[in-house]
Amino acid sequence: MKAITIQELKTIHALSGLPDEHLQWLAENSTHVEYEDGHIVVNTGEKVDFMMFILEGLLSFYMDKNGTKVHYYNFANDESTGGVTGLLPYSRLKTSPGIIVCEGKFRGLRLHKDRFAELEQLNSDFIQKLVGYMTERARSFATTQLHHEKVSALGKLAAGIAHELNNPSSAIDRISYELEKRLKSNLRLTENLLKNKINFQHIQQISELVEAKETDLNSRKKLSALQRMQKEEAIASWFESQGLLGNHMAGETFADAGYDENDLEWIRTEVGKDAFIQVAHWLENLLSSRRLMQDLHDASQRITKLVGAIKSHVHMDRTNELQPTDINHDIENTLTLLGHKIVEKNIKIVKNFCTDLSEVQVYISELNQVWTNLIDNAIFAMEKNGELKIETVCNSKNVKVSIIDNGSGIPKEIMSRIFDPFFTTKKVGEGTGIGLDLVSRIIKRHKGDIKVNSKPGRTEFIVCIPVN
Repeated sequence: MKAITIQELKTIHALSGLPDEHLQWLAENSTHVEYEDGHIVVNTGEKVDFMMFILEGLLSFYMDKNGTKVHYYNFANDESTGGVTGLLPYSRLKTSPGIIVCEGKFRGLRLHKDRFAELEQLNSDFIQKLVGYMTERARSFATTQLHHEKVSALGKLAAGIAHELNNPSSAIDRISYELEKRLKSNLRLTENLLKNKINFQHIQQISELVEAKETDLNSRKKLSALQRMQKEEAIASWFESQGLLGNHMAGETFADAGYDENDLEWIRTEVGKDAFIQVAHWLENLLSSRRLMQDLHDASQRITKLVGAIKSHVHMDRTNELQPTDINHDIENTLTLLGHKIVEKNIKIVKNFCTDLSEVQVYISELNQVWTNLIDNAIFAMEKNGELKIETVCNSKNVKVSIIDNGSGIPKEIMSRIFDPFFTTKKVGEGTGIGLDLVSRIIKRHKGDIKVNSKPGRTEFIVCIPVN
């Protein structure tokens, strides 16, 4: 392997301006290396002991994200990276967080960390220059990491929203099909009523009963599952005792609509036993159709609510400037968008909101990221059937938001590090440690503060935002 000359070392940006004797020291105390295209210089998790100077070629840094190799950074002999990579003086890096791969043929020098102290004695100004490259590298890496974190969070949010939208849209499709069948049946059932000479007065009385039951149902306390089942069985038994319409579906339909055996007995007495069969079929079809239309309305309202929450959450059609917002409303939207995760874990939501909350001047889309991160973290920390409490307290100067979960808590030994960039206790692919760092920076931008108290069974994040 051909020896590296001082003239070649002078072509490396980081080494420009160094005296010849210092360059000679580097040449004598470093190892000359050459790699072919595709060679892995260091793998994820491997110990990092060397600083590397690049004479020729390009090194690409990749990290594993959910099983996919994602590009983060390029090292080359240019002004931005200085042609230097690996372990730099004063760096706390011990193992590589990703892999470094050669792009094309590579030539360079490797200087072991054991020589760093001697290099600093030789030229302390050069060490400071290397620290500058390290700082710039960390800043660029953090920017790229934050971008990936936001894209990942957006992807997860989009997947959750798609899941949430799929449920009501599927329901609308199913209800429409069933409603079409019911409407077709209505023609035949109405014909049967006419054949049995049901008069207008009877139809009017039954219609009045239907409307009365609908009004009563809206104001009546909801039945428990056991009470509902008992009522369905009682109605089904009544039909069977009369030798009529003896099926469970009839009992379920009439029970849902608030009818009991006395109501059915009254109708049978009014229209007569022979005609009652046709009236019962017609009424059951009518009640089922009304229920389907209500379900259709609920499903469409769910979609409308989700779309509204999305528009509000991402602050559509507004500039990125301070705007007045209702924090209670923003938190409600966040809960709507994370609804799939809440349902998945069967989490109970307890809200205690300040009723006279003033609108606060904020960067709305940024502050919504705070609520999303904190609530998402709380959901992640809890087991199934957990409880999430969200409280807002307000006065003329501040709005305080508390997000409290009953998960396992944050260990004391890591409490001081949770807001550090890239610190995470989640598994690979579940988090990158950007979330709480982002939360902290957004809150500081709003001149607010965030505190956390945690013990097993109760973790509370307290966010305080000034009103003005």
